[in-house]
Amino acid sequence: MRISTGSIQQGGLATMLRAQAELARTQEQIATGRRVVTAADDPGAAVQIQQIERALAANAQFATNAAVVTNRLSLEEQALADAGNTLRRVGELALQANNGVIDFASRRAIATEIRSRAEELMSIANRQDASGDYLFGGTRSTGRPFARLAASVAYSGDSGSRMIQVSTSQRIEDGHSGDEVFMNVPAGAGSFRASAATTNTGTGILDPGTMSNLAAWVPGTYTVEFTSPTSWQARDAGNVVIGSGTFQSGASITVNGARIAINGEPAAGDRFTIATAGFEDMFTTLDRLVATLEASPGTPAARALWASEMNTIIQQLGQAGDHLLNVRADVGSRLSRLDAVDSAREDLELELNTSISALRDVDYSTAITRMNAQMVTLQAAQQSYSRIAGLTLFDYL
Repeated sequence: MRISTGSIQQGGLATMLRAQAELARTQEQIATGRRVVTAADDPGAAVQIQQIERALAANAQFATNAAVVTNRLSLEEQALADAGNTLRRVGELALQANNGVIDFASRRAIATEIRSRAEELMSIANRQDASGDYLFGGTRSTGRPFARLAASVAYSGDSGSRMIQVSTSQRIEDGHSGDEVFMNVPAGAGSFRASAATTNTGTGILDPGTMSNLAAWVPGTYTVEFTSPTSWQARDAGNVVIGSGTFQSGASITVNGARIAINGEPAAGDRFTIATAGFEDMFTTLDRLVATLEASPGTPAARALWASEMNTIIQQLGQAGDHLLNVRADVGSRLSRLDAVDSAREDLELELNTSISALRDVDYSTAITRMNAQMVTLQAAQQSYSRIAGLTLFDYL
C-alpha cells in the first residue's frame, strides 16, 4: 500500500498533538493537585464530586446555623443566671423584712431596693443579642417585649420560638419566649395556691403549704372557714361541706391533698381559700412585695393578714426561682444537643472530604511517572517525525 507524503505528515502531526494534549492534561493535574479537573476527565467521578460538594455546602450552612443558635442560647443562659441572682437577692430581702423586729422605716428602705431590683429584672427580660434581636421576644424578636404600664408589666412578644435547622434531621429552638420565662410562673404550691380573706378579724397567719397527695387533688376552689376559734370546716365551690376538724395553732389542715397550716388564733368566721394555682408573672410578684412592705398594718388582725401575704409572696419567689432553674436546665439540654450535633457534623465533614479527595485529588507518584512517560512519547514522536519528514527520493539517487 502506498502512503502519500501528506498522509505521513498529517499522521505525525496528529500523534504529536495527541501526545501534547495528554502531557498538558497531566501537567494540569499535577499543578492543580486534582485528578478530575473537568467532567470529561472522569464523568462518573465528576457526578459524585458534585453530590459531595453539595453535601459539604449544606454541612457548612448547618455549622453557621448551629453557631447562631449556640450564641443565642449562651446569652439566654447568662440572662437566666442573672435573673436568678436578682430573685435570690429579693428573696433574701423579703425574709429580712418578714422579721417581726424590722420597723416600718426599714421595710420602706427594703421596698426601695426591691423596686430597683424589679427594674433590673425588666432590663434582663429586654436583653438583646449582637444583632439587636431581643432574646425573649419569641418570634417577634425585633420589638422590645416588656414594658411597664401604670400598674403592671405588659408583654408584647409572642409565645413562639424560632426553629433552626442544625443538621439534615434536627431542628433546635434558639431560645424561650418571655411569656414562658417571666410571665407563666406556676403560682402558689404549683397545683394550688392559698390565701387569707381580707375580712378576717383573728390573728391566724397562713402558711401557704404544700401538696401532700397530688392524686387526691381535685382542681377547684375550696374555702376553709372557722366555725369557732378551735374548729373548722371546708366547703367546695357549691358550698358543700367536704371536711372538718378541730384546730390547733400550727397544725396542718388538708383538703383533697392540699395541706396548709395556720399559726395564731383565728376568729369565728375567718376564711382561707385554697384554689387551683394558675400562673403569676415575676413582675406582679415583686410589685405585690413592694406594696406589702410599704403597707403599715395597725391592728393585730391587719398584721396577721400582712404576715400571711408575706408568706405567700415568699413562696411565690421560691416558685419563680425554681421556674428559672427549669428553663436553664432546658437551655443546657439544648446546648448539649448542639455539642453532639457539632461533633457528628465534624465527623461527617471529615468523611466527605476523604471521599472527595479519593475521587478528585491526584496521586502525585502515578501522575509524575505518567508525565515522564508522556514526555518520552512526545520526544520520540517529534524525533521520528523530523527524520521521516526529512527523507526525499534524492537521498537515494
